[in-house]
Amino acid sequence: MLLMTVTAATVMLAPFLLLVLNAFKTGADYSRHGPLSWPGTFTPQAFSRYLSLVDFPVALGNSVFIAGAVAFLGAALALISAYAIGIGRVRCNGAILAVLLLATMVPQEALIYPLFYGAEEVGLLNSVWSVVIVFTVLQAAFGTYLLASVMTTLPKELLEAAVIDGASRWQILWRVVFPVLRPTLSVLVVFFFIWTWNEFYLPLILLNDPSAQTVPIALATLRGQHSIDITVLNAGSLLSLLPTLVFFLVFQRTLSRGVTAGAVK
Repeated sequence: MLLMTVTAATVMLAPFLLLVLNAFKTGADYSRHGPLSWPGTFTPQAFSRYLSLVDFPVALGNSVFIAGAVAFLGAALALISAYAIGIGRVRCNGAILAVLLLATMVPQEALIYPLFYGAEEVGLLNSVWSVVIVFTVLQAAFGTYLLASVMTTLPKELLEAAVIDGASRWQILWRVVFPVLRPTLSVLVVFFFIWTWNEFYLPLILLNDPSAQTVPIALATLRGQHSIDITVLNAGSLLSLLPTLVFFLVFQRTLSRGVTAGAVK
């Protein structure tokens, strides 16, 4: 069992280890010995060249702002919408959830034209807010479907007791429903952050200005604008991966707690 676990972990970590090894090689070393060889000398030369070609601090700040804003705004919007559908008196709530589920399945290529011209008309083209608004709505659609399904399982006695105590609808949401759903909301925030961080196509179309580009876009445009060796791309990919890795490790306990939580306290 231990051998199988170690083997599985090695297979899963192999791409990351190769990324690290090739990021610390020189271009000549990579060309001479290939991607699977041990570096002759560990050097940060590829990182220096990458940072000289890309304004990484600006791209990093844009990615952190967009992903963070979408994660929290999307979760908040999903909570309010799901409360109206799952516990409120909205008619045809089943049809609404079906539409929201279908909305999450629509490919981004089908949305790009109306989103591009809409952002241009309202003056948000090349603004990070255009991406924040779009992905907040898209992520909230999935979050609403998930949270509304969870809210239907809440005991009616819990909600009726709050009504008898004189709680308003907003008080029931924030003092009864929100504490129960906090673990699930934490999972949504983590997933929304990682999903938004890795988004490529819509930010590529809506953010043409280099000052508004995200880390994945800056890395992709680097390959098209410059004649660059593979070690620099590995260094850029490693720098792009580290923030999400740190974010995941920091919230790992929150994620595991949210996945396993299911009881009403």
